[in-house]
Amino acid sequence: MSLLLLQITIKQWDKSQGSDAHAKLRAEMPIQHPIIFPPAFYAFDQQCVIDLHGGDLQPNRVKYTKQANCIYFDRYFINLETKDIAYHNPNTNQPAQIIGSINNQWLQSHYQCRYSVYESDLFYWLYEDVTLNTLYSNTNLDNQVFLTTKPTVIHRYEPD
Repeated sequence: MSLLLLQITIKQWDKSQGSDAHAKLRAEMPIQHPIIFPPAFYAFDQQCVIDLHGGDLQPNRVKYTKQANCIYFDRYFINLETKDIAYHNPNTNQPAQIIGSINNQWLQSHYQCRYSVYESDLFYWLYEDVTLNTLYSNTNLDNQVFLTTKPTVIHRYEPD
């Protein structure tokens, strides 16, 4: 049975947590995890496993949907026919950038962003460091795959 694995780690902080000590703590946080049910869960008729880590400051932060043969997950498009993944920054007019294939190999992608949050009658900047680990596998689920193997591709989105 073919299975798409999507594991996302979101490190969030606000301006008060911008010190070197806070940055060091964030850097020590893992970006690869075992897949454990729950919190991991199946989606899209058991064709996909979604494993979310972090992002606790904004509940329901990660959006995902499936249309035809494409899954939209956070800022990523996964073509289920070609097994390609693309990154799209919604803050630009640029088209999605194909990162590579995830067909029986795993890919890691990173991006950073910030956005304003309105809470308790105040606006503040919320900063994020996001890592996506993804694999489209034709073998049985290995819940340690992101810990015991290395990614074939490591992608870092660098804004212009």
